[in-house]
Amino acid sequence: MADGDNQQSLSQSIKGRLQEGVQNSVFRDKGLLDPDAVIDEDRIVGRDEQLDDIITYLRPALQGNRPPNMLLYGPSGTGKSLIINAVCQQVLELANSQGNGFGVIKINCQTIKSHDRAVYRLVENAAGEAGVDVGVPESGISTDQKLNRFYEILSNHFNSVIIILDEVDLLVGRQRDPNDEPAYSKLLYQLSRASQLGRIEGHVSVAALTNDPRFMENLDGRAESSFNPQDVVFSDYDANQLQAILERRRDAYQDGVLEEGIIPLSAAFAAQDHGDARKAIDLFRKAGEIADRNGEDMVCEAHVRNAQREAERDRTLTQMQGLSTQKKLSLYATAIVPVYSQRNLNAVPSTVAYRVYQFLTELLDADEKSRDSYLRYMSEAETYNFVTSEKRGRGYGNGVHKEYTFVDDPEVVAETLQADIRLEEVEHEEELIKSVVNAQIDDFFDGN
Repeated sequence: MADGDNQQSLSQSIKGRLQEGVQNSVFRDKGLLDPDAVIDEDRIVGRDEQLDDIITYLRPALQGNRPPNMLLYGPSGTGKSLIINAVCQQVLELANSQGNGFGVIKINCQTIKSHDRAVYRLVENAAGEAGVDVGVPESGISTDQKLNRFYEILSNHFNSVIIILDEVDLLVGRQRDPNDEPAYSKLLYQLSRASQLGRIEGHVSVAALTNDPRFMENLDGRAESSFNPQDVVFSDYDANQLQAILERRRDAYQDGVLEEGIIPLSAAFAAQDHGDARKAIDLFRKAGEIADRNGEDMVCEAHVRNAQREAERDRTLTQMQGLSTQKKLSLYATAIVPVYSQRNLNAVPSTVAYRVYQFLTELLDADEKSRDSYLRYMSEAETYNFVTSEKRGRGYGNGVHKEYTFVDDPEVVAETLQADIRLEEVEHEEELIKSVVNAQIDDFFDGN
């Protein structure tokens, strides 16, 4: 067969497999499970008060007046972006139908490192909304020139604009001195004063979104005075609200592919994690992706549990990037104690974990650090939210010891650490390690 025929055959094979994957997917409309999707009002759950407030604050834009500035604050995944985006979309559609030039300019400050970059991103987004050229280069000119171009676009193309600054507290900029003004403070001052100073012909309002309830305390006095927002507070979702959120996105899946219990389980996992709707939706979506990956036509509880394990593993891996090898080894030694224990061990005594750590360093021919060093390493693991600790008495005359409880599944932590550092060797000695762990546990408990 000629090369051309081989290439055509391969192409047809790939196309066939792609089409088969689409046709056999458990999903009908996967976009509904994008946490950042702008959704219909009837899919919004448990946020009636916040929805009413934001509608009230934005209504003046339809009457030719300036909406107030707003500060939306609450933990991650509690609906801040969802609600402001949903209401702004409706205002935009109504304003356009009335011939009122309303605009929504959005940036997420999470990945923006400086005030200058934030201003340029605003210019880019404003130009995109207006359908015009950006008109300024990304570098080589001053921030003020970029800001002037931003104001020019707003003045020429919009009667009223709301600027949404998501995760605004992360826009700290390059502070060379602890007393330096954070970048978000400077930006909020400039944006909230633009209309008053005649820099913009039209109305400009700012909606700042943050997880930090003390955000206003960090603003420069001038910025605080000029921004002067209406507060909208978002609390954690409870398990029932999370379940209702997922029920309203059930149609992301094909009919009949969800086993009973999938939605309550996804909601329960997310409720344990501070009521984060993003995580509930992520789990709900990932369970379907796992079913698709396995070529299965039903989504069951095992898929949700696997999705939760993958999420924990990803989070653990991200958090571990800040730990040294010795700290990872200390954490690994602690994690395998409840994993290998023949007893129902909820909390890990530091004495047992340190002895397991000593054994592992010998097995791996690694440096052995002191008990004090081990305790310091575990204190740092606590700041990364891997574990919590509590001091326990060992009985009269025997002093106290620390006990560690893992925030996530210790088996997931151990598996992730084993893949991350040079612990492949321990796989070949698993039975030996199990026996050492249980010998140390028996010695600790039976000796007290």
